[in-house]
Amino acid sequence: MRVKTGDVLALFNGQDGEWRALVTDIGKKTVQMEVQQRLRPFLPSPDVWLCFAPIKFGRIDYLVQKATELGVSKLQPVMTQYTQAERVNLQRLRANAVEAAEQCERVEVPEMAEAVELRQMLADWDKDRLLCFGDEGGDGLPAKEWLRAAQVNKWAVLIGPEGGFAPQERELLYHMPFAKGISLGPRVLRADTAAITLLSLTQCWFGDWHIAPHFRAVGNG
Repeated sequence: MRVKTGDVLALFNGQDGEWRALVTDIGKKTVQMEVQQRLRPFLPSPDVWLCFAPIKFGRIDYLVQKATELGVSKLQPVMTQYTQAERVNLQRLRANAVEAAEQCERVEVPEMAEAVELRQMLADWDKDRLLCFGDEGGDGLPAKEWLRAAQVNKWAVLIGPEGGFAPQERELLYHMPFAKGISLGPRVLRADTAAITLLSLTQCWFGDWHIAPHFRAVGNG
């Protein structure tokens, strides 16, 4: 980070808000800081998850970064029938989430869960959490129609892989009482675009976008 002794940084730990800290000593592998004052209290993000089929290297980094900026509280990789990735580098994805949280001035980092098979995730699902999934098959409700009728306190967004959900998976999802298929319009969207779109729509309607920003600069001295 190229910080120097005497620099001032903003620190957060995901539970105590954001704090002003003075850099007092820099070692080869350690930095010592003096915590001085709290800049703002902890304000948790809305209880929204992003469940996503792992996509190509590079695009998945972008997806995790943008989902973090949009305020998700949990990132859940989901293995589907058409998922091309065989493994998920959770350490790399968490590093992307940490960097994005710092960039957008969140005071918390979303939870990064282990990858799970779609059927297993649905079997273990908390029935009180709404699961809205992007349905490229044309059977989903128009987003505007669904948003106007829905009442949500906690929810999750589910996006399939580049090839979409398999027919059996779509059928299974539509049989789940807690799941709702949402249409994202007439154009074919990439998986990361679909995730960002559905997160933005639901955050605007159910989330914390009514709260004004508090942008500020942390300077020296």
